Amino acid sequence: MMIRTDPFQVFDQLARQLTGTATGTWTRPSVMPMDAYRSGDEFLVAFDLPGVDPDSIDLSVERNVITVKAERRSPHVDEGGQVQFSERPHGVFTRELVLGDNLDTEHIEASYVDGVLRLRIPVAEQAKPRKIEITGGRQQISA
Repeated sequence: MMIRTDPFQVFDQLARQLTGTATGTWTRPSVMPMDAYRSGDEFLVAFDLPGVDPDSIDLSVERNVITVKAERRSPHVDEGGQVQFSERPHGVFTRELVLGDNLDTEHIEASYVDGVLRLRIPVAEQAKPRKIEITGGRQQISA
């Protein structure tokens, strides 16, 4: 059963949420949780974006900076419902990731499955270890 509370208390809670001073809950869009690791010749990044419509995700690269922008809309507002509790963050989420020069930003692959945006970024050819052949043979020193 839901119990109505004092309207001034609700107004105060709303004001704290808008200013980001509420405690105990996420009240404004927060940073996207991310994992990043290297596996062989690829750099793999995973962003958690549960409940985000894939069409609202914007992924861009400028120089060595990847920008991920996504929006999670509040479904109950669109349907005209009254909010009783709202603890899940809604709104626009943005995250920038600065990549090193050793990654090939021209060949990034992205997929979105089960609320996780996954990026596969290949290591640039010039950054891969390579073997250098040594030429030459015996040298004779004359005295």
